[in-house]
Amino acid sequence: MEKMTGPKAKAVLKKQTSLPAKEVEINGNMSNLKATTRQNVQSTSNNNGIDETEEEEEKEKTPKKRKHFPLFEKTPASQKNKKFKKGQPLKIWTWNVAGLRANVKKNGHLKIKESDADIVSLQETKCPELPSEIEVLDEYCFKKLAKSTKNLGHAGVAMLAKEMPINTSTRVHKSMPSGSGLVNLPARGRWDQMFLTRVIDLDKRKPVIIAGDMNVAHQEIDLRNPDSNRNKTAGFTDQEREAFTRLLDAGFVDVWRSRNPDVAETYTYWSYIGSRRAKNIGWRLDYFVISERLLEKVIECEIHSDITGSAHGSDHCPLSLIIDI
Repeated sequence: MEKMTGPKAKAVLKKQTSLPAKEVEINGNMSNLKATTRQNVQSTSNNNGIDETEEEEEKEKTPKKRKHFPLFEKTPASQKNKKFKKGQPLKIWTWNVAGLRANVKKNGHLKIKESDADIVSLQETKCPELPSEIEVLDEYCFKKLAKSTKNLGHAGVAMLAKEMPINTSTRVHKSMPSGSGLVNLPARGRWDQMFLTRVIDLDKRKPVIIAGDMNVAHQEIDLRNPDSNRNKTAGFTDQEREAFTRLLDAGFVDVWRSRNPDVAETYTYWSYIGSRRAKNIGWRLDYFVISERLLEKVIECEIHSDITGSAHGSDHCPLSLIIDI
């Protein structure tokens, strides 16, 4: 070995521990929330030809036990919104806003504010950037818009949160094929299979919460006129319904229906055509679907059917989930 000069060289063994991660993924019409606690310890050293006899190990301090709040590990104070109420169950809101810019003109952002949700998932945002009315909601320190790169006025989802995620990933591969006709049915079948594969993979690593407009009425009880729509209208074909059944069979639960197995004429979508909202001719297309192992943690799941129609800027109404995790 060549003789070294200068101060005595040291190789210090450093312990590198990855922080428990909170991740938020936005994927097409799916907003998927993931939480995990993991301790991956890696050892790194800088030998550079230094004799091992000159290596010294840095004394490791016993880590202090971390305090937890529901679902996520505590984040650094500099990243945390001070208005977040630590120690309370997590409240999640989901809403297909049918165009966020039009929605805020009807004061939809005030409904979001009034919800006091910890996490808000929005679908069909249809805008290239978040409106200023959303940006100024300072109780949400995290705001993320996932938009279409081909058509800025089409599709898109957004997420707001009172807690800054440590890790995020945003993916909008393709919007869910849908429409009043059946021309997109083959593409919808491929999308359903890819979606199922994705969430099964996520569920192997951590519990999953899926929130949003799934564009399917699963059972006859989930729409007003099942006979006239069966295999004639997108959203109530055997193919789409069977795909949703496969999702549930894979270890997931339709939260609202599991808590209200026999409740009829409770919907989340009403077409503007023919005063269908006033007549309550609707569909239940919006869901919270969660990993089965989370179901016992659910405190409340509600459909807010009073917040819909032209007065509120959307033909869908919001849903809320309160879960103690």
